[in-house]
Amino acid sequence: MSVRVEEGKAVVSRAAGALFRAFLVMVLIATPSVLLPGIGADGKQMVALVALFAGLLTFVEYNATYPGLIEFRDAAPLNRVRFLIGFFTVFCLTVIAQNATDPSTMGTFVQALGTVIGQAMDFPYSPVRLATLMMASGALDHQVAAVRTAAGMAYLISLVGLSVFVVMIKIGRWPTRNAAFNIWVNLPTFDPSVGGDVVHRLDRDARVNIALGFLLPFLIPAVVKISSAGFEPLTLTSPQTLIWTMTAWAFLPASLFMRGIAMSKIADMVREKRRANGLLENSGYIAA
Repeated sequence: MSVRVEEGKAVVSRAAGALFRAFLVMVLIATPSVLLPGIGADGKQMVALVALFAGLLTFVEYNATYPGLIEFRDAAPLNRVRFLIGFFTVFCLTVIAQNATDPSTMGTFVQALGTVIGQAMDFPYSPVRLATLMMASGALDHQVAAVRTAAGMAYLISLVGLSVFVVMIKIGRWPTRNAAFNIWVNLPTFDPSVGGDVVHRLDRDARVNIALGFLLPFLIPAVVKISSAGFEPLTLTSPQTLIWTMTAWAFLPASLFMRGIAMSKIADMVREKRRANGLLENSGYIAA
């Protein structure tokens, strides 16, 4: 009887946690449309639909016994750091955009901070300088300045979040030593039984993710600039367009960096387990 009670508590706890995470994701997506003025009814309905879909996906993934898409579900706090990077980026950029029409003390402070950071990072071939090149050739000075400020703030938040995760790994806070690391649960899209030794594959994927994380801030503006030769140039005049474009530009590379660092750490853990058990490379041992 006590076993069933414990199982019931675990199910309720998992469902409550999944529901809370789904709510946070919905808040993240809805933040710009809620805080920014001048958003029409159709725009709010579209945002609400996207938020509901993302929330439902998050709830299903975290409530399921085995997730299908979300990685590192049971390897906190990696996904929490990712979420905080995305949330603070969206929130700060929304506050900056709101300050243009409804000035406030916090908005002025965040905008001034973003301006200083953007100017400090605006040197030749820097990611911030390349981000401003996504603007149309006829963009006004204040539009370029707005992109520079948003890019500087977004890049700073992503670097801080990435640094926090690296420090957690260095001091042994990730992954937790209190429980075994389950590769199947935390890497649902990674099949450890296919494609050679799992350690070599983890190391290879880690290098690929880190390389992409480093290159994306440079590649995204270049791709946008090249594609604009046949399409209308990206002007980023809409506040929501600016917010989500800069968030994606900064968040995706940071997320890839974190994924690569995490996979490299997992590979090291598997090596340690193999040495502790007297096993050799390519032995097929994959538990961490």
